[in-house]
Amino acid sequence: MTSQWIRISLAASLVLLLHPPGALSADEQPAARKTLRVLLLWHSPDGHPRTTHEYQAGMRIIAGQLQRQRGIQALLVHANDPWPRGPELLDGADAAVLFVSEGARWLSGDAKRLAAFQRLAARGGGLTGLHWGIGTRKAEPIPAFLSLLGGCHGGPDRKYTVVTARATPASPSAKTHPVLNGIGPFEVKDEFYYKLKFVAGPSSVTPLLKVPINGSPETVSWAWQRPGGGRSFGFSGLHFHDNWRKPEYRRLVVQGILWTLKKPIPTQGVPVPLVPADFKLPAAVPGKPGRRN
Repeated sequence: MTSQWIRISLAASLVLLLHPPGALSADEQPAARKTLRVLLLWHSPDGHPRTTHEYQAGMRIIAGQLQRQRGIQALLVHANDPWPRGPELLDGADAAVLFVSEGARWLSGDAKRLAAFQRLAARGGGLTGLHWGIGTRKAEPIPAFLSLLGGCHGGPDRKYTVVTARATPASPSAKTHPVLNGIGPFEVKDEFYYKLKFVAGPSSVTPLLKVPINGSPETVSWAWQRPGGGRSFGFSGLHFHDNWRKPEYRRLVVQGILWTLKKPIPTQGVPVPLVPADFKLPAAVPGKPGRRN
């Protein structure tokens, strides 16, 4: 065998060693699993008494829980008006969570902002609304909000009250919904919005939790598989910051968000540990008294 053939054989062996049959080069490797970006949108205090409507502190708890989930980037975003970067941030997000003041009015209060939320929904992004984040005093923002979140506490006929009640799955089928995995009936004191308005049409919302109010079972949480393929989740509780101490509340919210992201949820529910430091409130900021809901 000539030296030239020896060199060719050695070269061929080196190629097979570095690129065995069936192997892919770095450029040909499947793309890494995408990290899902979730915007946790919160507002400054809105005039409610301290320990209520604690948007920032609540979102910090959610962020801590979501950071335990692989493949999720949770971003805390202070979204007070005028929020000029809002449309840009929404266009780069996979989901958005509203824990804000009068969220339905706020969402429609800027045409570019509303359009950005509509683009997020159109591409299958997840949408979540919590407490006053699902609300509006005036009726005009209701239709646009319903088309995105599926449910709304809105208009002059809206209802809310503080009750101590037993929250239960809204129906036998709700018990098997992934958002309620690991969540059984539980006792809670909260201000719930009720007599909620829900989107009409062939793609109806799924009531998840009900509480008895004035002798009638009222829906306080829901899930909606939107016609375009995206998902929305809502919860009308969380007036009192103290309720974050309840594992059922933390699990409900975290699993609701995960469901909107189309992430699998274990049948026993996701772990939702909380340490005292997680529960800390931000320093009080002097502000003008605000109106009640």
